[in-house]
Amino acid sequence: MFRLSGYMEQLVRPTPVRRRGAGPVRPVVIWNLTRRCNLRCRHCYTVSADVDFPGELSHEQALATLDDLGTFGIPALILSGGEPLDRKDFFQIAEAARPRVRMLALSTNGTKVDGENADRVAGIGFDYVGISIDGIGATNDWFRGVDGAFDAALRGVRACKARDIKVGLRFTLTEGNHRHLPDLLKLCDDEGVDKFYLSHLVYAGRGDKNRGEDAAHRRTRAAMDLLIDRAWIAAAENAPLDIVTGNNDADAVYFLKWAERHFDEARVAHLRSHLEAWGGNSSGLGVANIDTLGRVHPDTYWSDYTIGNVKTARFSDLWTGGDPMLSQLRTRPRPLKGRCGACAFRDVCGGNTRIRALQLTGDPWAEDPACYLSDAEIGVRAGPRLTLTPFRGKSRDPEHKFL
Repeated sequence: MFRLSGYMEQLVRPTPVRRRGAGPVRPVVIWNLTRRCNLRCRHCYTVSADVDFPGELSHEQALATLDDLGTFGIPALILSGGEPLDRKDFFQIAEAARPRVRMLALSTNGTKVDGENADRVAGIGFDYVGISIDGIGATNDWFRGVDGAFDAALRGVRACKARDIKVGLRFTLTEGNHRHLPDLLKLCDDEGVDKFYLSHLVYAGRGDKNRGEDAAHRRTRAAMDLLIDRAWIAAAENAPLDIVTGNNDADAVYFLKWAERHFDEARVAHLRSHLEAWGGNSSGLGVANIDTLGRVHPDTYWSDYTIGNVKTARFSDLWTGGDPMLSQLRTRPRPLKGRCGACAFRDVCGGNTRIRALQLTGDPWAEDPACYLSDAEIGVRAGPRLTLTPFRGKSRDPEHKFL
């Protein structure tokens, strides 16, 4: 995750660089509690549906895993799905998690965060609730496969705000919904939303099937220009909206290039030091995933690579046990190839999202086709690039509009 607002602050109010200490990194754990979900999102990486799936962790197995995560000292736990509220013992698991982790978050489609459910979410003391919305009105409903999903999610946002729960909107950028970004930022202002998270499409689950609808590079650049302008205004005016992006660590390089055009060398060098300390993509290092069957992955999109299973081993042992892929993901610099290997900013973005390269080439160290910076911008010799076939034809947006 690239914390755009936080790094913008470094240009306005600089602070000392903090680097990772020695020893194993305790990751943020994203835990998919269930694949059951009342929506049918086109980009769902878990391919969830409104049915019961066999093999999910039992209540006792979930509690045992929580004990281990608490003892291991993970910094944050994100309870996700499917739709996590569709798991029958969700609130019991959340209540057990609260005293065991410093930061507890809920990742939800928002349609069930209302009434008694919202009261219980507030009572447990979630630090943050992230609600996914992929456009305004009918566009969101089309992406999420259910009429009325937008209105129900918005009720969830308002229910959280009414109970003083920190709430954010999550938006996956595609060719079919990119034009809704300004309206979603306005929605954040109108509703008092605390955080806005722009996610780039990752080719996993139904997101892989529909990867031809990934946003063209010029759309991505336009989206980042808008977010950077908004983050600058927020930092300069001390406005509340926190802006972050995910699943394309080239965002950090794009932001650094923006800073080079607007700030002096000393301020840019300070920013780059912070970005290098962050290090970009954190799959297998600062982030981990436990899926619905208990399998542990380097992140939520690496579903085809399993480190082990919490049904038969402790997460803490799996994470510190010398798995070969984890060892490679943690290597700096990573053994990157193509444009990523030659990039002058690989110490900033860490090679970006490896799973996209793996899905397209079978090689996790090939270049990431979603890097939207030019060869000149990243200091590499011009040459052929790994690319997707651009999306062509009628927009999937119900209103059939493109910028």
